[in-house]
Amino acid sequence: MTRTTEPLALSNQLCFAFYSVSHAFSRAYRQFLDPLGLTYPQYVVLLILWERDNLPVKSIGEQLFLDSGTLTPLLKRLEAAGLIRRQRDREDERQVRILLTDAGRALKEKARNIPQDVGCMLGLSFDEARSLTEQVAKLRGKLHDSASSLAKS
Repeated sequence: MTRTTEPLALSNQLCFAFYSVSHAFSRAYRQFLDPLGLTYPQYVVLLILWERDNLPVKSIGEQLFLDSGTLTPLLKRLEAAGLIRRQRDREDERQVRILLTDAGRALKEKARNIPQDVGCMLGLSFDEARSLTEQVAKLRGKLHDSASSLAKS
Protein backbone atom coordinates (compact mmCIF):
# COMPACT_ATOMS: atom_id res chain seq x y z
CA MET A 1 0.00 0.00 0.00
CA THR A 2 1.37 3.41 -0.95
CA ARG A 3 2.12 5.78 1.91
CA THR A 4 0.74 9.28 1.59
CA THR A 5 0.16 12.28 3.82
CA GLU A 6 -3.28 12.88 2.29
CA PRO A 7 -5.70 12.79 5.27
CA LEU A 8 -8.51 11.29 3.17
CA ALA A 9 -6.41 8.51 1.67
CA LEU A 10 -7.95 5.14 2.43
CA SER A 11 -4.57 3.87 3.66
CA ASN A 12 -4.62 6.56 6.37
CA GLN A 13 -8.04 5.63 7.77
CA LEU A 14 -7.86 3.83 11.11
CA CYS A 15 -11.54 2.97 10.76
CA PHE A 16 -10.88 1.17 7.47
CA ALA A 17 -8.00 -0.77 9.00
CA PHE A 18 -10.36 -2.09 11.69
CA TYR A 19 -13.15 -2.69 9.16
CA SER A 20 -10.90 -4.77 6.92
CA VAL A 21 -9.42 -6.66 9.89
CA SER A 22 -12.95 -7.48 11.01
CA HIS A 23 -13.67 -9.05 7.62
CA ALA A 24 -10.37 -10.93 7.70
CA PHE A 25 -11.22 -12.32 11.16
CA SER A 26 -14.63 -13.45 9.93
CA ARG A 27 -13.00 -15.35 7.07
CA ALA A 28 -10.37 -16.85 9.38
CA TYR A 29 -12.91 -18.01 11.96
CA ARG A 30 -15.19 -19.49 9.29
CA GLN A 31 -12.88 -22.48 8.74
CA PHE A 32 -13.17 -23.38 12.44
CA LEU A 33 -16.85 -22.52 12.90
CA ASP A 34 -18.33 -24.09 9.75
CA PRO A 35 -17.67 -27.64 11.00
CA LEU A 36 -19.54 -26.70 14.20
CA GLY A 37 -22.46 -25.27 12.23
CA LEU A 38 -21.89 -21.80 13.66
CA THR A 39 -21.52 -18.29 12.33
CA TYR A 40 -19.18 -15.85 14.05
CA PRO A 41 -22.06 -13.89 15.69
CA GLN A 42 -23.50 -17.16 17.03
CA TYR A 43 -20.06 -18.12 18.35
CA VAL A 44 -19.67 -14.89 20.33
CA VAL A 45 -23.12 -15.36 21.88
CA LEU A 46 -22.07 -18.85 22.94
CA LEU A 47 -18.79 -17.51 24.32
CA ILE A 48 -20.80 -15.28 26.64
CA LEU A 49 -23.10 -18.12 27.70
CA TRP A 50 -20.21 -20.55 28.24
CA GLU A 51 -18.79 -17.99 30.64
CA ARG A 52 -22.10 -17.40 32.41
CA ASP A 53 -25.33 -19.20 31.52
CA ASN A 54 -28.91 -18.02 32.08
CA LEU A 55 -28.51 -14.38 31.09
CA PRO A 56 -31.15 -11.85 30.07
CA VAL A 57 -31.17 -10.92 26.39
CA LYS A 58 -30.39 -7.33 27.41
CA SER A 59 -27.16 -8.38 29.13
CA ILE A 60 -25.99 -10.34 26.08
CA GLY A 61 -26.80 -7.39 23.83
CA GLU A 62 -24.85 -4.99 26.05
CA GLN A 63 -21.78 -7.23 26.02
CA LEU A 64 -21.90 -7.61 22.23
CA PHE A 65 -22.93 -3.99 21.54
CA LEU A 66 -26.03 -5.27 19.68
CA ASP A 67 -29.60 -4.06 19.89
CA SER A 68 -32.45 -6.51 20.39
CA GLY A 69 -33.53 -6.17 16.75
CA THR A 70 -30.20 -7.64 15.66
CA LEU A 71 -29.81 -10.09 18.54
CA THR A 72 -33.29 -11.65 18.55
CA PRO A 73 -33.05 -13.32 15.09
CA LEU A 74 -29.60 -14.60 16.02
CA LEU A 75 -30.94 -16.13 19.23
CA LYS A 76 -33.87 -17.69 17.36
CA ARG A 77 -31.42 -19.42 14.99
CA LEU A 78 -29.39 -20.74 17.95
CA GLU A 79 -32.62 -21.98 19.51
CA ALA A 80 -33.69 -23.68 16.26
CA ALA A 81 -30.28 -25.39 16.19
CA GLY A 82 -30.98 -26.73 19.68
CA LEU A 83 -28.08 -24.91 21.34
CA ILE A 84 -30.03 -22.51 23.56
CA ARG A 85 -33.53 -22.00 24.83
CA ARG A 86 -35.31 -18.76 25.52
CA GLN A 87 -37.38 -18.52 28.67
CA ARG A 88 -39.39 -15.73 30.26
CA ASP A 89 -37.90 -14.54 33.54
CA ARG A 90 -39.99 -15.84 36.42
CA GLU A 91 -39.58 -12.62 38.41
CA ASP A 92 -40.02 -10.21 35.50
CA GLU A 93 -42.12 -11.55 32.61
CA ARG A 94 -40.92 -8.68 30.40
CA GLN A 95 -37.41 -10.14 30.34
CA VAL A 96 -36.31 -13.15 28.33
CA ARG A 97 -33.44 -15.22 29.67
CA ILE A 98 -31.14 -17.33 27.51
CA LEU A 99 -30.06 -20.75 28.72
CA LEU A 100 -27.69 -23.25 27.15
CA THR A 101 -29.06 -26.66 26.28
CA ASP A 102 -27.01 -29.80 26.83
CA ALA A 103 -26.00 -29.60 23.16
CA GLY A 104 -24.93 -25.97 23.62
CA ARG A 105 -22.80 -26.87 26.63
CA ALA A 106 -21.27 -29.86 24.79
CA LEU A 107 -20.27 -27.63 21.87
CA LYS A 108 -17.89 -25.76 24.19
CA GLU A 109 -15.51 -28.71 24.20
CA LYS A 110 -15.53 -28.88 20.40
CA ALA A 111 -14.74 -25.15 20.22
CA ARG A 112 -12.06 -25.21 22.92
CA ASN A 113 -9.07 -24.89 20.56
CA ILE A 114 -10.44 -22.13 18.33
CA PRO A 115 -8.71 -19.23 20.16
CA GLN A 116 -5.39 -21.08 20.09
CA ASP A 117 -5.82 -22.00 16.41
CA VAL A 118 -6.55 -18.39 15.46
CA GLY A 119 -3.62 -17.23 17.60
CA CYS A 120 -1.36 -19.60 15.65
CA MET A 121 -2.64 -18.15 12.38
CA LEU A 122 -1.70 -14.69 13.64
CA GLY A 123 1.65 -15.79 15.02
CA LEU A 124 0.76 -14.32 18.42
CA SER A 125 1.26 -15.82 21.83
CA PHE A 126 -1.67 -15.85 24.25
CA ASP A 127 -0.13 -12.92 26.16
CA GLU A 128 0.45 -10.91 22.97
CA ALA A 129 -3.12 -11.52 21.82
CA ARG A 130 -4.46 -10.56 25.24
CA SER A 131 -2.42 -7.33 25.25
CA LEU A 132 -3.66 -6.40 21.78
CA THR A 133 -7.24 -7.21 22.84
CA GLU A 134 -6.88 -4.89 25.84
CA GLN A 135 -5.55 -2.07 23.63
CA VAL A 136 -8.43 -2.45 21.18
CA ALA A 137 -10.95 -2.56 24.06
CA LYS A 138 -9.48 0.66 25.43
CA LEU A 139 -9.85 2.28 22.00
CA ARG A 140 -13.46 1.04 21.79
CA GLY A 141 -14.14 2.55 25.22
CA LYS A 142 -12.74 5.92 24.15
CA LEU A 143 -14.87 5.87 21.00
CA HIS A 144 -17.96 4.91 22.98
CA ASP A 145 -17.37 7.62 25.58
CA SER A 146 -16.71 10.26 22.87
CA ALA A 147 -19.80 9.26 20.91
CA SER A 148 -21.92 9.35 24.08
CA SER A 149 -20.72 12.81 25.06
CA LEU A 150 -21.29 14.12 21.52
CA ALA A 151 -24.82 12.71 21.52
CA LYS A 152 -25.57 14.52 24.79
CA SER A 153 -24.38 17.90 23.47
